[in-house]
Amino acid sequence: MAVGNGSLEDLVTENHEAAGGEAAGRDSEGRDAAASVGAWTGRSVFLTGHTGFKGSWLTLWLCRLGAQVHGYALDPPTSPSLFEEAGVAASLSSDTRGDVRSFERLRDSLEAARPDVVFHLAAQPLVLEGYRDPLGTLAVNAMGTAHLLEAVRAVDSVRAVVVVTTDKVYEEREPGRPYREGDPLGGRDPYSASKTAAEAVSGAYRWSFFGAQEGHPARVATARAGNVIGGGDWAADRLLPDCLRAFAAGETVRLRFPGAIRPWQHVLESLAGYLTLAERLLGAEGGRFAGPWNFGPLSADEATVGEVAQMTARLWGGGARLEHEPPPARPPEAGLLRLDASRAQVELGWRPRWALGEALERTVAWHQAWLRGDDMTAVSLDQIAAYEGAARA
Repeated sequence: MAVGNGSLEDLVTENHEAAGGEAAGRDSEGRDAAASVGAWTGRSVFLTGHTGFKGSWLTLWLCRLGAQVHGYALDPPTSPSLFEEAGVAASLSSDTRGDVRSFERLRDSLEAARPDVVFHLAAQPLVLEGYRDPLGTLAVNAMGTAHLLEAVRAVDSVRAVVVVTTDKVYEEREPGRPYREGDPLGGRDPYSASKTAAEAVSGAYRWSFFGAQEGHPARVATARAGNVIGGGDWAADRLLPDCLRAFAAGETVRLRFPGAIRPWQHVLESLAGYLTLAERLLGAEGGRFAGPWNFGPLSADEATVGEVAQMTARLWGGGARLEHEPPPARPPEAGLLRLDASRAQVELGWRPRWALGEALERTVAWHQAWLRGDDMTAVSLDQIAAYEGAARA
């Protein structure tokens, strides 16, 4: 279909004031949820999956905040990659290549770093890859999480652990109702099942081994985020990377599920949630934050796959083309997926700062800057600074 000439506002409501009851960016005690420089300056952080899309952005942000980041991951999963293009390695205190399925290497690396905080992002992150390699997906996502938490048990310096899972851990139930943290979990496909298992592993370790009464001082929480977008994502089978690759090559994007609704948000939104959650876990009352948390967009930013693709095409400019094609019979995909992040808004003070239109604009601008050969470390840090400014507004 041809891309029309209407405004972005025709597709997505950008008036967040219309969201009314959705909480402002302060927690129940009035604290601003923006990541605090004071909370991270000089702090040792162990980050699995630091060579991936989310992990690279989080590394840049933590180092900007003054943290000493120790990375543990396989080589970057794509070429090009954000890790390479933004020069992420230069900011690391240590950079270990390792697999979370290798318990001894993971434990030794964690012991050498002796971190205060652990962010566990290493994962097989793609639904379709889960169908192609279910055993590998389960091994990385479920047993990898078990290995990480078992390794933490051997390191008494750790005070906070944030295990990143996904919005797809919830059992499909009432159509259209946003999922809340207390809803039943369950995965119909291998990827979702593997992340549901990671939630179960995290809960079992939290209950059995962590907290003052269990003997280890670390507090363990899990984070369930929606579909993240942002510059530097070259993964296969994701809408924005597929669109940007095709637009740059002058090719047509073919949409399989244009009517599907997903909880779209910029990657910095979810990372702000992880940072805020870790800060709360480190606090005097950190134990009450140990548990599962949703991080999703405001309801005003809900949009279909087709709408997001059309907005992206308009932002790209001339030559962007979209077509709809019949969806495949297998694998199936949910038509509607929503997250209720009100608990994080009220109790953590976290709140989305960028409307969907701005998130897409930032994503397209990053990719076009990369195509021009700009300094992508500077571009990435500038976007983080812009997000921080928005969080303080």
